[in-house]
Amino acid sequence: MTTTTAPAVTNRRPVADGPSLARLTGVELRKLADTRAGRWLLATIGLIAAAIVTVQLFVLDDAEQTFTAFFAPSLLPVGLLLPVLGILSICSEWSQRTALTTFALVPRRERVVVAKLAAVVLAALASVGVSLAVAAVGTLLAGATGGAGEWNFDWQLLPHAAVFQVANVLMGAGFGLLLLNTPLAIVTYLLLPTVWSILSAMVQALHRPAAWLDTSVTMEPLLGAEVTAGQWGRLAVSLLVWLVVPLAAGLVRTLRREVS
Repeated sequence: MTTTTAPAVTNRRPVADGPSLARLTGVELRKLADTRAGRWLLATIGLIAAAIVTVQLFVLDDAEQTFTAFFAPSLLPVGLLLPVLGILSICSEWSQRTALTTFALVPRRERVVVAKLAAVVLAALASVGVSLAVAAVGTLLAGATGGAGEWNFDWQLLPHAAVFQVANVLMGAGFGLLLLNTPLAIVTYLLLPTVWSILSAMVQALHRPAAWLDTSVTMEPLLGAEVTAGQWGRLAVSLLVWLVVPLAAGLVRTLRREVS
C-alpha cells in the first residue's frame, strides 16, 4: 500500500514591494526643505542668483547687459552652495538619528541612497532653471532701463551648466556618503580642494597634475559655450577622483555601517 502526502497549505502572502523609487525620490525632495538649514540653503541659492543679476544691472555697461551675461555668472556662486545641499541630504539620516526608522521602512539601503542622489540631482537641475529665470528678469529690466536687453543665447551653454551643477552637488553627496557627518563632510569638502589648489599653485611639480585633478581648473570651461575634447577628458579624470571614488567608497561604507 502506498501513501500519498498532500501538499502542505501555507498562508504565506507574497512579500509586498517597498515604495517605488519615484516615491522615495519625492520623499527625499520634501526632506530637502523640511529642516531649517535646508530651507535657508534653498532660499539662499535663489537669493544669490537674484543678487548677482541685480549687481550686474548696475556695474555692467549697457551694451553688455544681455541674457548670456546675466546667466553665466550666476552659475558659480550657486555651484558653491549645491555641494552643501548634497551633504545635508545624505547626512540628515545620521545627524537627525532617523537612519534606524528609514532603513527599517526601506531595508535596501542602496534604494534610499539612489533616491537621495536623484533628489539632489533634480535640485541641481532646478537651480539651472532658477538661473535662467533670474537672467530673463534681468534682461527685461535691462531693456526697460536703457541697457541692451538682448536675448541672444548660445544653447550649448545650457547642457554645460547642467553638468556643472550636477557634478558639484554629487561631489558634495559623495563626501557626505563617505564621512556620514555633516560638519566634517562640509569642512573636508571645502578644505581638501582648496589645499590642493594652493599646493598646485605653489609647487612647480604639481602644475601639470593640477590641470587634470584640480576641479576649479577642469570645470571652468563649463561656464562657457565651447568645451574641447581635451577639456572634457581632463574634466572626466578630475571627476573620477573627486566624485566617483568618494561616491563608491561612501556607498560601501553606508551599506555596511551599523545603525544604532
